[in-house]
Amino acid sequence: RLAGVAVLRLLLAAQVVSAFEPISVGIAIGAASALTGYLSYTDFYCRFAECCRAEQPLNASALKLDLEEKLFGQHLATEVILKALIGFKNNKNPKKALTLSLHGWAGTGKNFVSQIVAENLYSKGLKSNFVHLFVSTLHFPHEQKIKLSGDQLQNWIRGNVSACAGSVFIFDEMDKLHPGLIDAIKPFLDYYEQVDGVSYRKAIFIFLSNAGGDLITKMALDFWRAGKKREDIQLKDLEPVLSVGVFNNKHSGLWHSGLIDRNLIDYFIPFLPLEYRHVKMCVRAEMKARGSAIDEDIVTRVAEEMTFFPKDEKIYSDKGCKTVQSRLDFH
Repeated sequence: RLAGVAVLRLLLAAQVVSAFEPISVGIAIGAASALTGYLSYTDFYCRFAECCRAEQPLNASALKLDLEEKLFGQHLATEVILKALIGFKNNKNPKKALTLSLHGWAGTGKNFVSQIVAENLYSKGLKSNFVHLFVSTLHFPHEQKIKLSGDQLQNWIRGNVSACAGSVFIFDEMDKLHPGLIDAIKPFLDYYEQVDGVSYRKAIFIFLSNAGGDLITKMALDFWRAGKKREDIQLKDLEPVLSVGVFNNKHSGLWHSGLIDRNLIDYFIPFLPLEYRHVKMCVRAEMKARGSAIDEDIVTRVAEEMTFFPKDEKIYSDKGCKTVQSRLDFH
């Protein structure tokens, strides 16, 4: 009993000092380990401070549940992202970093998916020290400083992967990135065992882009007009079209990029335009998130306030679910 009390006091002391001095934590944990025989420094320290867990397996069932319950109308994205992440995280010796390129119009769920992925890899999600978000218009605004921006980007990624092999890098607004800039990180995505003494093989890179949205919409519309279900669209129907389309698009951020030339992007993932029924799902999800009872009259009113295209058929929401939160505020 005395030993148990001593251990408890040591653990509490370690918790208090963890924010100030890791050495003191180590001393406390070492003493506790001597008494218990099983408590490791890493296990204990990571309970109170965020740790890089590049080797930690992915909770596949939790990710699957998040994607299926929170992402609407995106069967391709759900399927591909789930398989890609599970396969990558289960591989103890990947040959290259995992690189995903997400494409589709605004409001279809690209940013939301990157948030879900981040939260399933690190408990703090986008606020994690090991998840890094770059916004093109914010971080790389000057076209005349591409060389400087490229060097800074390389240094930032190198430093963070050196600190945590399982770092996650998200590039938002890729379609607004100056042509050629993204190729600065090409060596980190390639099949090198190390680059300047650093291995990038366990890192994850996610690109978010509106580029290709027109190609995706055309395919979805063709299926609809042919009387086919959107769920019948397969990745093989869109991925080749997307990769060629963004490669030849000067406003994609990947125009004539070596990342595509060298096949370094593992998956081009299309996000389909959202229909009226999907917008209603988004409204219900937002009401639930706010702790409100689901009122179907409000759900219908919010969905009907959205504008839809094409002009004649009015099938797809032109803003996806992007303005659902603000519109719900008025009801």
